[in-house]
Amino acid sequence: MTRMRVRQAIVAALADEMRADETVMLMGEDIAAAGGPFKTSEGLLDEFGPLRVRDTPISEMGFTGAAVGAACMGMRPVVEIMFMEFLGVALDMVVTEAAKFHYLSGGRVSVPMVVRASVGSGGGFGMQHSQTLENWVAATPGLVVATPSDAQAAYGLTRAAIQHDGPVVMLEPRALYAERGDVVRGADGILPLGKARVMRPGSNVTIVALGQTVRVALAAAEELDAEVIDLATLYPWDQTTVLGSVRKTGRLVVVEEAPQSGGWGHEIVSTVTSQLFSALHAAPFRITCPDAPVPYSPSLESRHLPTTEYVRRQVTDYLRTGQVPAPWWLEEGLTA
Repeated sequence: MTRMRVRQAIVAALADEMRADETVMLMGEDIAAAGGPFKTSEGLLDEFGPLRVRDTPISEMGFTGAAVGAACMGMRPVVEIMFMEFLGVALDMVVTEAAKFHYLSGGRVSVPMVVRASVGSGGGFGMQHSQTLENWVAATPGLVVATPSDAQAAYGLTRAAIQHDGPVVMLEPRALYAERGDVVRGADGILPLGKARVMRPGSNVTIVALGQTVRVALAAAEELDAEVIDLATLYPWDQTTVLGSVRKTGRLVVVEEAPQSGGWGHEIVSTVTSQLFSALHAAPFRITCPDAPVPYSPSLESRHLPTTEYVRRQVTDYLRTGQVPAPWWLEEGLTA
């Protein structure tokens, strides 16, 4: 076991897969000579050379499309998108081409590629570079969508994504890149896609989180006897683990770094409500960001994302009253 930062765990995962499989290659802006804009490919050019670690022009449509073609021809490309928003100009390559080729070919063509993108608030990058935008890809059949919440997940999910025989989108919370954690490397450190992690056992309420909201949920859960689940894979998500936990606790809270409208938590709440309605002690609910762009101001940005104190207060009220509490912006007479 080695202690490393999340960004270092990603480098380690990429290196381990590239050593094990010569078809694995990296493509993206500033990933080679500069070691990546967030240093998530640092040192890989020196070891693997420019044919396998490729700096690209500023053309997401071009190099993502090239990766689709390379994957169809037997390579395992890993594409880095500097900010998730930049995937917008290449979304067709992912959701219309990569996600559909296996189906269009009757199973004859596979597209084993990974698209990595940094996401989320917390770095002061402003509203055009701080979104998570899971809904761009999570509703696309043919794609697997995963998000790491710590160094072990960054290592384990990245390796699993590269080994997967279809396209995987890895959404990496930018605010976690510098966070440290213990990492088990090798086969034992690989985390299967589609499997959630129970981060903390509990009996009063199930809290489901993703990405950087996992650490928020864990900090808030200490005084609540809450079971905290890191969803890890957003699609396909682990219904067995979540339903099993809610069956035990009778309550569900989803904490997400997404706007209230259209967030991924709707799917979790809907499934739990429809399948476990008679076992619920209270209505499930979501703790989200408001329906507003991510602010640039540090003080406003820190409030935009659900905080530990806010989650603790919301869940405490929920447990005390059995009612779903109003979000902070409605409590304060604001609209979102």
